Amino acid sequence: MNIYIKLGLVLMIYVSICFAISIILKRNDIADIAWGLGFCLISWSAFILSNFSPVSLLVNILVTIWGLRLALHIYNRNKGKPEDFRYLNWRNQWKNFYVRSFLQVFLLQGIFLYIIAFSIFFINVNAAQEINVLTIIGVAVWLFGFAFEGIADHQLKIFKSDSNNKGKIITSGLWKYSRHPNYFGEVVLWWGIFIIALGIENGIYTIISPLLITYLIVFVSGIPMLEEKYRNNQEFQAYKKRTSAFFPLPPKI
Repeated sequence: MNIYIKLGLVLMIYVSICFAISIILKRNDIADIAWGLGFCLISWSAFILSNFSPVSLLVNILVTIWGLRLALHIYNRNKGKPEDFRYLNWRNQWKNFYVRSFLQVFLLQGIFLYIIAFSIFFINVNAAQEINVLTIIGVAVWLFGFAFEGIADHQLKIFKSDSNNKGKIITSGLWKYSRHPNYFGEVVLWWGIFIIALGIENGIYTIISPLLITYLIVFVSGIPMLEEKYRNNQEFQAYKKRTSAFFPLPPKI
């Protein structure tokens, strides 16, 4: 059986298990925790099914660090709180809720995960044996993105932990220069993985991976859905006028 089909089956089983857990817990927002963990699972599955190489081992370690950090961060953020407002709205609005949950939350997420992870599959399957200049550049870009995302998440966590900030909008630290610096960092690290893939013949075809995550975050499920929540928040609207949505830039005066 083709390795890409095997990886698709692994992912299908994974999203089905996550869907079953969501029914038991009555929380579809476990999909957010499952997102990072899914990349860990699928990257090491590709590693096991492929030939060993130093580059694939390096990439899988990077993906695992990112995936575990993100999953733990979201778990701690959601712990003891009601279901995330996006999923709660769908729960209240959707007819045939369980069917739509499986198709539009878990299965769709699995499809996106598979496409975004294509660059990881490619690196593993093609087993690049030597670390080259593009590997080094890609790792540097990945480290920058990972640090940017982690710092932004930490700054937001500290801000929200102060009861005096309840209901307020964070406008300090990295959030002074971008309304979504954590999203910016995440997109950057995926472009780093793509640069590593460029060091392998035909690696250019994996550009679909960073393009998709960039599109989803900037235009679909990231920034637009989150900012919809603050549509009637005057403080956020003022912040929005002076602060870049994605790329970190000096705030407008």
